[in-house]
Amino acid sequence: MQSKNTKSTETQKTKATGIGDTVEAVFEATGISKVAKFVLGEDCGCSDRREVLNKMFPYQKPNCLTEDEYKYLTDYFSNRVSKVSGKKQEELVAIYNRVFNDKAQTTGCSSCFLNNIHKKLERVYKEYEEPNTK
Repeated sequence: MQSKNTKSTETQKTKATGIGDTVEAVFEATGISKVAKFVLGEDCGCSDRREVLNKMFPYQKPNCLTEDEYKYLTDYFSNRVSKVSGKKQEELVAIYNRVFNDKAQTTGCSSCFLNNIHKKLERVYKEYEEPNTK
């Protein structure tokens, strides 16, 4: 006896790379994709739509920290600060840009820096710390 639908099971197991994958999953779950294929035929343009949406709205996949970046962030996050000096901000922005494939720049506003770049780096850093604390 064959399984019902191995394709949808495989699709559910793979992680979405962008909004197109999420839209496809919703359409599959609600039955909209079956209606579209019935009305428009097998080549209804769904895969093209998914690819375009994934390229336009990708989910951010951070790169792994290097050992030096991890050590730097360990030192940085162990000393809580309310202001970040220009030199330290440059170093943190460089790490941030490499990890997130971004082109962020330093800012004269410490609270803006702490609320944006600092928080994202801290989230990535904590991903490395959590397995060690369990």
